Amino acid sequence: MTKEEILQALREVHHPARQDRDIVELGMVHDIEIQENKVSVTLGFPKRRDPLTEYLVGSTRAALIRHLPSSVESEVKAVVVEEEKPKKKGLALGLEQLAEVRHIIGVASGKGGVGKSTVAVNLACALARMGYRVGLADADVYGPSVPVMTGTEGAVPAAEPGEEEGKELILPLEKYGVKWMSIGYFAERGQALIWRGPMACNALKQMILQVKWGPLDYLLIDMPPGTGDIHISLVQDIPMEGAVIVTTPQDVALADVEKGANMFRNENVNRPIFGLVENMAWFTPEEHPDEKYYIFGKDGGARMAEQLGIDLLGRIPLVQGIRESGDAGEPVALGSRPDGIAFLELAGRLAEKLG
Repeated sequence: MTKEEILQALREVHHPARQDRDIVELGMVHDIEIQENKVSVTLGFPKRRDPLTEYLVGSTRAALIRHLPSSVESEVKAVVVEEEKPKKKGLALGLEQLAEVRHIIGVASGKGGVGKSTVAVNLACALARMGYRVGLADADVYGPSVPVMTGTEGAVPAAEPGEEEGKELILPLEKYGVKWMSIGYFAERGQALIWRGPMACNALKQMILQVKWGPLDYLLIDMPPGTGDIHISLVQDIPMEGAVIVTTPQDVALADVEKGANMFRNENVNRPIFGLVENMAWFTPEEHPDEKYYIFGKDGGARMAEQLGIDLLGRIPLVQGIRESGDAGEPVALGSRPDGIAFLELAGRLAEKLG
């Protein structure tokens, strides 16, 4: 008899405790060895011994005796085979916690001091106001400011056991309808994070990949300013869909925008830039909301966006309330003043762009 004929014969043997499915269908036939006067069948059982092992071995032997010529000896053995955990399709190792996240967007800047974190926090709140499920990971390891801006400073995220033995999942903090995670939650106030590049990269990846984000429409990643190892590592190891670049109108900031844009367009990174956000586009006194003073220059962001061939997603005015709200842990995007409306418009354009 051929192996195919023996397998067909073994389909007569059903497992009483497995919805009466046969042992071939259940994948229990571990091996078939055919010799001139002997057929050996090995049945594989999971690590925990099946209480019906002896029954199934006897039934398999009986099926062989019924179908084999009387001159052929039959033998049935049982071995322990550890069951492999099914791998999730389309997910690389370590990316399980991002499986239910639709869009992962980096918020970047060519240099520090342009209000990148302020834009990231308020953009997250604005998207949440529009009804989207949003999370934000504060990846600015050397200057994590999300805890202060969201009024969550001093909070310590909880953890729960993960599916993998010995590995815990961090639970993000939730406030203003957004899930927040920051390296700042794990450092004391005023503590300097003196890390070399590889250490910082590993901490960031853990902070993003080991967090139980759950279903999200948008996960924003507040990236460190500039370009370097941390940025390249983040983009290569996190399935970031693309980025939004934040700048201010003055020439010294715009000069660094091109460097940031070129990093994302580099063939080794190759991520789209969804648009430019011009922060501090003009100064508006809170008492005179209709007045505009272009203290950092006028339309610098619009000219740079045109030069780079990307969209100008939004222009955020400089209002004293933005600073006060950030320090108080109440993002301005939660309100209805002109600065808050500007962030809602920015969120709407980004959402429209991403469909």
